[in-house]
Amino acid sequence: SDAICNFVICNDSSLRSQPIIFNPDFFVEKLRHEKPEVFTELVVSNITRLIDLPGAELAQLMGEEDPKLPGANSTASGFFRSLMSLKRKEKGVVFGSPLTEEGIAQVSQLIEYLHKNLRAEGLFRVPGNSIRQQILKDALNSGTDIDLDSGEFHSNDVATLLKMFLGELPEPLLTHKHFHAHLKIADLTLFDEKGNKTSTPDKERQIEALQLLFLILPAPNRSLLKLLLDLLYQTAKKQDKNKMSAHNLALMFAPHILWPRNVTANDLQENITKLNNGVTFMIKHSQKLFKAPVYIRECARLHYLGSRAHTSKDDLDLLTSSGSKELQPLKSQKRSRLDSCHQEETQQRTEEALKELFLHVHNMPDSAKKKKLIRQFNKHPTALTPGSDVPTSPAPRRTRSRSFSGLIKRKVLGTPVILERKSRDTTPEPVRVSKENVQLLQKCGSPAHMSQAKLKTLEGQKEGSCRRMRARLLSKDSSSL
Repeated sequence: SDAICNFVICNDSSLRSQPIIFNPDFFVEKLRHEKPEVFTELVVSNITRLIDLPGAELAQLMGEEDPKLPGANSTASGFFRSLMSLKRKEKGVVFGSPLTEEGIAQVSQLIEYLHKNLRAEGLFRVPGNSIRQQILKDALNSGTDIDLDSGEFHSNDVATLLKMFLGELPEPLLTHKHFHAHLKIADLTLFDEKGNKTSTPDKERQIEALQLLFLILPAPNRSLLKLLLDLLYQTAKKQDKNKMSAHNLALMFAPHILWPRNVTANDLQENITKLNNGVTFMIKHSQKLFKAPVYIRECARLHYLGSRAHTSKDDLDLLTSSGSKELQPLKSQKRSRLDSCHQEETQQRTEEALKELFLHVHNMPDSAKKKKLIRQFNKHPTALTPGSDVPTSPAPRRTRSRSFSGLIKRKVLGTPVILERKSRDTTPEPVRVSKENVQLLQKCGSPAHMSQAKLKTLEGQKEGSCRRMRARLLSKDSSSL
């Protein structure tokens, strides 16, 4: 089934020696574009598994309600909103416009240039020349080609213009809908042995939650976010030259990519630290955040291929909780077949273990401990495992044992035990009983099979009773005469 992803038919001999690039998120992206509702339901169900989102915040994340942001009703926020709207009246192709693929293509020139100039001290912190920045901004808005390597512009000019572009977007790069979810991710911490919450961040759960949250970002936002975080990650790696650590970079970019638009520091108050630390965490772990979790990949692959692969318990729980019939991982026939094979293997291993155990007990010297173990064998029921029927070899009805130890003896010792039981519990062949003796046998409460001696006794009793009856009749006849 993986042949769809692993093989590429290429008729060009010059390209056959090139390595095949396999995208592990191929089916994830396919499901996102072809069935966005199913994809969103799958991802959001796992986000709510990691973080606690009340009904209103979940509705905002799903886009069912308008985001309720801090400081939305304050006078200061209204002033900043009107000020920003005045700045965005003259929208260009890039700056001040909603994020588009065309705008990303223009801005990517700035990111590519900065990758080559990461050693500049105070990069993103030291402002550039405002005149050169305006020239560069007009060129990007007009869509003209720019030669940044000509030496006309400084790296600080380009870095400041990149921040300006992000700050003039109608909403932050991580969108208003995701604001409350990012605050909850910052609160994910580890638990101690007693189950109490600690102050140590749970990095694994934070990475997983960010991976899921980034999956449901709009495609242009996700593309630019990946380019930006990779640039900041590479910048922080050269902090010995540029003096810009991941935390310093987070202070520069958190207001542009995560803070809600038109709010002040007073509106956010205690959340500022969470937001800044959240961006710091994104920069440090940027190389892991744009990979879909394994169970999301598996669900998307099973949705299209319908084959079973090695899935974990979390995968099966995810498929069950998604509530979508299209995401069922297995057909019922395959599942029942695999379950029966697993049951047979388990039963076989159990029988082998019981054989070894009984042989060990059987070979022990006679002692009180051995007798105690044998008594414990006799106390158990016949079934080895719940719901399993143990096949037994054909044996006479009288010699079949219903005890646990008898079952093991037949498995281990076979016919010798049965012969021994036969020699010990021999019974004579049953004798036919005539119809005349049926009533007498029922009165006596005897079994259906009687011995010869018992039958002769009963016959003698019958003859005696008959002689007494004749004597009584004769006495009655003589008295009448």
